[in-house]
Amino acid sequence: MRFIDSHSHLDFPEFDSNRETIIERARKAGLEKIIVSATIADRWHLITELENRYPIIASAYGLHPMFMDKHLYEHLELLQTIIKKQKPVAVGEIGLDYFIDGPDKSAQLKLFVQQLEIANEFQLPVIIHARKSLDIVLRELRRFPQLKGSIHCFSGSEQQAKQLIDLGFYLGFGGPITYTRATKLRKLLTVLPLESILLETDSPDQPDSSHYGECNEPSYLPIVAQVIADLRGISLSDVAEQTLLNTKNLFNL
Repeated sequence: MRFIDSHSHLDFPEFDSNRETIIERARKAGLEKIIVSATIADRWHLITELENRYPIIASAYGLHPMFMDKHLYEHLELLQTIIKKQKPVAVGEIGLDYFIDGPDKSAQLKLFVQQLEIANEFQLPVIIHARKSLDIVLRELRRFPQLKGSIHCFSGSEQQAKQLIDLGFYLGFGGPITYTRATKLRKLLTVLPLESILLETDSPDQPDSSHYGECNEPSYLPIVAQVIADLRGISLSDVAEQTLLNTKNLFNL
């Protein structure tokens, strides 16, 4: 069986001491691709280096809403430049985080829309971070009917899920669904169309329940797929095959 990790941060310093080993474990676990989503412009070059060195890596470049103090206006111009040069699979990780204190909401929204405009111009999908902001994200996405993408670590309602799917978006699920206390998410996974689901790790964050407290990594992705299979009463191979197809279709892999 083959898998694609639709959302990882393998450029993070947590992997500096054993990144090659982590990537080899991912290959052995059946991963075909690992999409590495950016957070700040100062780390884009690290993602580029990873993609150039490891064929398993696919890049996405963007400005994450949780790091507003790191972003400059000129980074938007640089984003367009790196898209032209590197031809990433997506613009991401972008979005809105209205859960944490600190980042100015109006500034987040402005930056989010500016990056949607860039993705729309380059006809690239977007990888969206949305916490306590899904209704606003939905409102903005409706302004860009040609845009497609994924909602990373989806945690919204069934109604919001259906609205996003109707817009042509996919929903990413990872480690959080493996915890039995995540009753809402687990129930949601029994009713959503498998054709709209992506697998992700968000590594090094959000490990599954069997690796609680540890550094998450892409090789753990089949554990997430198995939980989805169990919740839906279908085979692991069915989940692997369909989510692989979904990810390839969205990101043109």
